[in-house]
This record gives sequence, C-alpha cells and structure tokens, in this order.
Amino acid sequence: MSDPADLTPWPADLVDRYVAEGYWGAATLDEEFRGWAARFAGRTALVVGERRLTYAELDEAAERTARGLRALGIAAGERAVVQLPNSADVVIVLLGMLRAGIVPVLTLPAHRRNEIEHLVRLSGAVAYVAPDVHEGFDHRELAAEISAVCPSLRHVLLTGDPGPFTALADLPEGEPVTGRADPAGIAVLLVSGGTTGRPKLIPRTHRDYTYNALASAAVCGLSEEDVYLACLPAAHNFPLACPGLLGTFSVGGTVVLAPAGSADVAFGLIQAERVTVTALVPPLVRFWLEAAEWDTRDLSSLRLLQVGGARLDPETAARVRPGLGCALQQVFGMAEGLLNYTRLDDPHEIVVSTQGRPLSPADEIRVTGQDGADVAPGEVGELWTRGPYTLRGYYRAPEHNRIVVTEDGWFRTGDLVRVLPSGHLAVEGRVKDVINRGGENVSATELEEHLLAHPAIAHAAVVAVPDLTLGEIACAVVTLTPNAGRAPKLKELKAFLAGRGLARFMHPDRLVVADALPVTAVGKIDKKEIAARIGSP
Repeated sequence: MSDPADLTPWPADLVDRYVAEGYWGAATLDEEFRGWAARFAGRTALVVGERRLTYAELDEAAERTARGLRALGIAAGERAVVQLPNSADVVIVLLGMLRAGIVPVLTLPAHRRNEIEHLVRLSGAVAYVAPDVHEGFDHRELAAEISAVCPSLRHVLLTGDPGPFTALADLPEGEPVTGRADPAGIAVLLVSGGTTGRPKLIPRTHRDYTYNALASAAVCGLSEEDVYLACLPAAHNFPLACPGLLGTFSVGGTVVLAPAGSADVAFGLIQAERVTVTALVPPLVRFWLEAAEWDTRDLSSLRLLQVGGARLDPETAARVRPGLGCALQQVFGMAEGLLNYTRLDDPHEIVVSTQGRPLSPADEIRVTGQDGADVAPGEVGELWTRGPYTLRGYYRAPEHNRIVVTEDGWFRTGDLVRVLPSGHLAVEGRVKDVINRGGENVSATELEEHLLAHPAIAHAAVVAVPDLTLGEIACAVVTLTPNAGRAPKLKELKAFLAGRGLARFMHPDRLVVADALPVTAVGKIDKKEIAARIGSP
C-alpha cells in the first residue's frame, strides 16, 4: 500500500483555498470519467486503427479491466508499471486501474531495462503491463529479467502472446469494484522528462490532475466536435492531459491514437478522421512542414497545432500557419505541474515568440537569480512556481526534494525564462543548458535558434564538450535540409552568425553534421546521448 509520506501534501490553508475557489472538486478521475461516459454514451470516444469505441463501450472495457485486476489480487493503492504503446489497451488499462484504485506508473515505450527496473523498485510495483513485442523489442525477455530481480513484482500482464506470463486479454472475471479512492490521493505516477540521471516519479492527485485536464481543455476551446490526434506516446503528460486524452473525453470529443508521429502516418489520419487538434514536439513540427510542401493529403480540418516539450524557434513557429493551415499554440509545461499556453486570441507576434502564460489564475511564479532573489522585471532567471496542480515533492525522493522544493513550497524548475509585460514567458534555456566557455556563458538554446535560421540546417543541438584551455566549448551538431546541397563549413557558419549580430563568444567552436539527432522517449532531442557520442575534441 502507499505510504502517506509518498505524497507531499499542500498546506491546509491552500487546500481550503483551492476547494473554495473551485480549482479542486470532490470527484476522483474515475468518477469524472463515469460522468463523461454517461453524458456522451453513444458518441465515439476512441479510434485506434479499425477499432472504434463509443464512450459506453470504453466505460464497459474499463469496468471489465478493473474487475479483472482486482480479481488477480491487486489491491487498491498498489502500484503497477504500465508500458504500452499507443493502442486501445493503454487507454483501457489506465481507466481500469483508476476505477480499481490501482496507481499506474506510466512509462514510455522507449524505456528499457535500466529505467523499468528502477521504476519498479522505486514504486514498489506489484504488476508490469506491456506488449509482447513492440518495434522489434521483446518485452517478455525484459519482464523475465525484471521479475528475477524485483521481489515486489507479482504479476506480468502482456498483450499478444504472453509466453510464460499472463495475457492481458485473459484477466479473470471479477466482482464489481467497491470503495473509492481518496480524491486527495495519488491518481497516477508520471515519469520525469529530464535527460540526466535516473527518472523520478511525479505524483499527480485525482483533483489536481482533473483540474489540469479540464482547465487545459477550456483554454484550447475544446468541444464535442473536436477530434484529438495523439501523435506522442499517450502515457506522456502532454498528450494525456494538456488537454490530451482526458481533456478531450471531458467534452465528449473523439481521441485518435497514432502509432507514430511521422507525417506519413499522421497526415493520413488527419485526412481520414478529420482531426482538428494535435500536439507535437519541435523536431516533428519541422518534419511536418517539410512533408507538407509535397504531400497532397487534405489537412484542412486541422484547426490547432500545439507545440511543446522544448522551445520552438520563432522562424519555425512563423511557418506553421502558412505551411499547415492551422493556428499554432505554444505550450511550455512540465509533468510536475505548471502549464503555460499562448491563447487562441493572442497577437501573432506573441504566439511565435513566446511560450505562453500560466494556465491558472492561482499559478504563482517567480524568476530568480543564483542567490534566490527575484530578478528585475524582464531579466532572465530561473523559474520557480507553485499552484493547484504543481507538485510539492517527487515520490519517495526526500533528498532531491530538499534541493528542488523550498521550505515554503516553491518548485525550482531549472528553466531559464524572462517574463514579458503581458505575463507571457520566453524560455531562454535550462540552468544546466548553459556552456561556460572560459567564463562566458553560452546559451545553448539561443545559439540553436540562430543556427536553425540558416537555410541549410534542418535541426540543431548545441552541447558542451571539455576543453583544456577554456573548460568547456560549444559543439553544434546539425542535420541538413533536403535541398541543402553541401554542408556549410564552420568558418562559413560563423560568418552567418556574425551577420545575425551574434557575439563571437556565442559562436560554436566545433561543427558536426549528422544524418539524424537522437531523441528521448517523448521526442525531445537527447543532448545527453549527443554529448556521449561527440566526446572530447
């Protein structure tokens, strides 16, 4: 069972305030979904390939799964690691666990033994749910390895051919689930999206995650006429609740799950299902824009493209409407809580140059210097935040929490931002994404944006590499556009950057041209992997 210490609570005065002001309700996420299913029973809730489920059918599938999981002996409050690709199963298992009071630990398809074993141990998971084989990787072998070293693990449930384990389709029939979860308790455990160190677990409660999804749906103008395409892994916070699946369900819309986010796959689904809203990370946006120049499929139904996960450079942002024919919404958020959105009626310049403003009137933010004091208005500093859907501490991580959460509850995000007079945030990078080049600070994010303005460069990542003289130097790793011809030389690139007015110390010291840039499980450029490949000069 969960230990109460697993969840760092909000102070009593804030609990009272968030309830009184309507941010938090009294229902669990399962109770919310039951209400949506009853209200929109006959409407199509979920489309996966040829399979289409109405809200009533999805509710029935969640009920069967909840009964089966409890019949196996998995108790309310116990944790289960869920590693499923974009399929009907990932939605049904999530809803079934919420109904059974089991806490899903939502991992990503790209995770492997290092991450899965760590997350099973950290959460004390009693079950692991995965596909048999996905994209050539055999999860049965992984399950066997994890089961041998993780004594908490009692059940392995697999889709397809389960081998020596239990087929998810063969769950026993059980009795109706009785009792209810505590709305103030943990609903799901999300995996932190950082690229350094082992992943941490983010506890999201029923009431804070419900607010997260419903408020996001409102700011995106979602209605029952919307069709949301999940191109990113559905277990990730962005496509799950920003507004994602849960926000779409809350208004009676339709969710379409894509097996991949490539333009080849997504464009066909947009045309066939008349998709209206979707969400991408910046590398995919650039691929879509390139594909849209020659692909003739009908994208006219698409009204809104959300982009988040990393900063979208202004040049690419300005290409979205003319290139894809839809509005752009920049989203700067984190699975830990705080979400910032550009609004649908924001001026064009705000939409292409900022990463939005806080979702909730109750969101509090500070921008601080290295000493923890607030910087002057408009200056760059580290973003600190607290609010009705931002964690007060990671799950079972007391030592780390003492570093990243202040005594009065401010979460230190590690993001460098500046606040415009309008309240919108411009993301300038990460505290740790600054290269100290002989005492001069090189913002990797800023340099990347200048590199992306070069007509021959399609994607760019700037990483630090060790240097005996300067301590660190900047290495630019780039891929080329299809029509680039030859790659620019480093000298030519420096001349281009100088022409854009970029200070000489900000210029890259090394240039590497790659066929592709490695990405993390959620599609962000993986700078840790790039740095490992580049090594020392």
